[in-house]
Amino acid sequence: MDINHWLHWIDLAGVAVFAVSGTLMAFRKHMDGFGVIVLASVTALGGGTLRDMILDLPVFWVQSPDFLYAILAAAIAVIFWLRVSHRFPYQALLIADAAGLAFFNVMGMQKSLDYGTGYFIAIVMGTMTGVFGGMIRDVICREVPLVLKSELYATTCILGGIVYALTEQVGASLHLTMVTAMLTTFLVRLGAIRWQWQLPVFSTHE
Repeated sequence: MDINHWLHWIDLAGVAVFAVSGTLMAFRKHMDGFGVIVLASVTALGGGTLRDMILDLPVFWVQSPDFLYAILAAAIAVIFWLRVSHRFPYQALLIADAAGLAFFNVMGMQKSLDYGTGYFIAIVMGTMTGVFGGMIRDVICREVPLVLKSELYATTCILGGIVYALTEQVGASLHLTMVTAMLTTFLVRLGAIRWQWQLPVFSTHE
């Protein structure tokens, strides 16, 4: 498969899983059909849109309607599933969010490097791409954004970005570099959820 097609499918996968997390949150908040689509869309498109605007690039979903189709397909699939199960799978929300974080972190970093930035700015762009859509979702739903909670969140993107840079520097292929960085981001985030990993800055006080 051509590398550009491969990157496009990874982008679509990231959009789809973040749309899933947005739809799950809409279900939790008892939103109507329009609210579901809005929340799924801002979750899936928010980070990439901000990245492209900062890098002065054409906004990715404006250039290809495939991303909007992916959001609709993911939202409809989750709606049908929830209508059958009738329960809110909070763990599924966290896993979908972790997967979207991993996909978008690496794609944001890759797009930034393609634009000609250095690794430091690329890691910042990847982290921003990964966390911003979820922040918008949580703010709309009046939830404390996951990025501001105690478990590692944005830090997992930074770690994934560092792994990306180190893997590329040792001469690994682009495919291996991206997969390794995605797995690092995803697995560290799941570990942070499971074992409450955090980076305390302030000591506990009354």
